[in-house]
Amino acid sequence: MTERRLGFAVPDFVPPPVPDKRVMTGRFAQLERLDPERHGEALFRAFAEDPGVWDYLPYGPFATEAEFVRWLSDVAVTRDPYFYAVRDLETGQVGGVMSYLRITPEMGTIELGHINFAPQLQRTRAATEAMVLMITWAFGVGYRRFEWKCDSLNLNSRRAAQRLGLSYEGVFRQAAVIKGRNRDTAWFAATDDEWPALKAAYEAWLAPSNFDKEGRQFEHLTDLTLLLRVNSDPILGKG
Repeated sequence: MTERRLGFAVPDFVPPPVPDKRVMTGRFAQLERLDPERHGEALFRAFAEDPGVWDYLPYGPFATEAEFVRWLSDVAVTRDPYFYAVRDLETGQVGGVMSYLRITPEMGTIELGHINFAPQLQRTRAATEAMVLMITWAFGVGYRRFEWKCDSLNLNSRRAAQRLGLSYEGVFRQAAVIKGRNRDTAWFAATDDEWPALKAAYEAWLAPSNFDKEGRQFEHLTDLTLLLRVNSDPILGKG
């Protein structure tokens, strides 16, 4: 008789809901369902500071605000991807966008992508918390797997995924052609059995006691998530 090798049973799995939460608010960041009228002008100004923020995305940069707002109008109404604008609650400014995508409730999988942070939002507590809010909602409603994919040459994105405790899963070679150039895609993910420990790490990092009066962190998120990763990125090492 042929040996049967089967995955473990998931008898209680119920497909989670698709994203429909229009606002998610944390201590430092607020995610607002993308609205061209409310967010377009501020986002265009913020992204104009560095056209390089569009390098690894399949669209942009945009020559005019009208062109940019037309793109916003197209993506703001889609359900997959489901776009948010990111507001830094310390400054009150909108400085980025991100989305859920490849939303597959029947399999319990969801991805975070289309991440674009303007210079003013990069390396802020709001930027980190915005991504944490996305992960928290997904696992909170019952998704089993949370994915992150990026151009393998985008070291900032690879570093961000690993810092959040997402485990490296490999590179899909020649996965796409973006703006006339080859793209190899690096994969990262976390699963629901890893979520309780990740949640504790996020809460420890975001706690007011982890920052001094100037907002400098005492414990680094990378250190808090180091032992939670199944695999580390071979390009970045454990850092």
